Amino acid sequence: MEQHRTRPPQPRTTSPARPRRTAPLPPQTRPASAGTVYRSPPRPRRPAPPFVRALRRHPLYRTLRRIPNPRLTGLGSGLFCTAVMFLLACLLRLIAGGSVVAYGVLFVPVAALTALWVRPADLVTAPVGVPIAFAAGVLPISEGSDGFGGQVMGLVTTLAFHAGWLYGGTLVAGLIVTVRRVRLMAQRRQARTQRPAGSGGGGGKRVPAA
Repeated sequence: MEQHRTRPPQPRTTSPARPRRTAPLPPQTRPASAGTVYRSPPRPRRPAPPFVRALRRHPLYRTLRRIPNPRLTGLGSGLFCTAVMFLLACLLRLIAGGSVVAYGVLFVPVAALTALWVRPADLVTAPVGVPIAFAAGVLPISEGSDGFGGQVMGLVTTLAFHAGWLYGGTLVAGLIVTVRRVRLMAQRRQARTQRPAGSGGGGGKRVPAA
């Protein structure tokens, strides 16, 4: 009998997987180096008005600029004004015979210094503490008789006859506090508007770090 020749089974080869088509990636921007700093261009400074330049050349302005500029709390400014006015009243009683007019004249610059030296967080306390300091400091030169009642009546009489100095010093302190408050609000508004421009990296000038 004929025997049929059988061929050994050959392994079935699989076709290689076709690569999947993907959408092309968008072009990526070149990342900034670690040493690159972005800075916004400085804004041009506005020239000062002519009267401001003339005021800055005045000798009184230069003298005031050399005065120390401490920052007192609300309680500290009130105690400062009261202590200074009390010492001035005692000095006027020894030298000028207790002149209330001289006391009122000296009260105006002391009130101005109190309003200038109080810290920004306690600006409201300056116009309130200044008249209290005037009333407390005038006790040594008030025209009163012996006894507690006489001293109180003398204090009330002195304040009634010399209320103009009290109102004048308080008005000066209030004006200074108002100007400082408006200036502080303008500085905060300017800092708030400049903050987004300085924080962005696209609009500023790129300056390589050293």
